[in-house]
Amino acid sequence: MTAYHRLGAGMWTHTEAERGSTSLEMVLVVPLLALVLTVTVALGELVNTHMDVADAAQQAARAASLTRSPGAAVQAAELAAGQTLAQAGRYCRNLAVTTDTSAFRPGGSVAVRVACTTDLADLGSIVPISHTSAGDARAPIDTYRSALDLGGNP
Repeated sequence: MTAYHRLGAGMWTHTEAERGSTSLEMVLVVPLLALVLTVTVALGELVNTHMDVADAAQQAARAASLTRSPGAAVQAAELAAGQTLAQAGRYCRNLAVTTDTSAFRPGGSVAVRVACTTDLADLGSIVPISHTSAGDARAPIDTYRSALDLGGNP
């Protein structure tokens, strides 16, 4: 018995033995396609998170380099990182901002590391998955910077 019968002029039809095979194929293929789509969306979300964290690190380093003291640099970095991530719509379950001010002097630099832990459960994942993205940035401190603040106080 053949699987197809010729109807004429290039047209073919299924036999009774082939009935329901399309439904079975759909039952097997649709969940696989849904899994591929979910993984693709999750990977895209991870890439976006990494880019947002790298941007927050750069903004934090820049803000820290514009301050007049190491203590103010740490505060400015934390504030800038939080604001940058908030503006990007990124919620961090755990946000860590580490500022290295060991070279904080005219002509030196300030380094900032931002780490953000996000949950992928927002994507509808059955298993609660979290991922930590980190970004590092370094910003130079102006060589000709005065040690005095704008008010003329040391």
